[in-house]
Amino acid sequence: MFETFVNNFKDFLVPFAEITSGLLELIGIIIIFVGSFRALVRLLKCIKNKQPLHIVVDLGRALSLALEFKMGAEIIKTVIIHNLEELAILGVVIIIRALLAVLIHWEIRIEEKNRIEESASGACEDK
Repeated sequence: MFETFVNNFKDFLVPFAEITSGLLELIGIIIIFVGSFRALVRLLKCIKNKQPLHIVVDLGRALSLALEFKMGAEIIKTVIIHNLEELAILGVVIIIRALLAVLIHWEIRIEEKNRIEESASGACEDK
């Protein structure tokens, strides 16, 4: 009876995990697209107005948020791991994405510091 319950639960859990991880991946992709588009529009405005550019922080925040969704998808994928090789690959992907997130946060902090220092110089900001 317990084995039947476990098998039925797995039959429900695996498709649910696949759908959920796919949705989280899609949300991450949408965030990257929207964030990149906004940064491009801002870049073009700054070039048109011949002002200094400060779009790295906004783009970095979008990329960081997208990475969080994509890492969530990878964590959910651990539910549907079938062997140790898949687990190793998934572990490497999670580590790489975590390192990217740390680097992006570091870059955002540096750019925010630069933005504050240059804010008096009339840099191109969102208005």
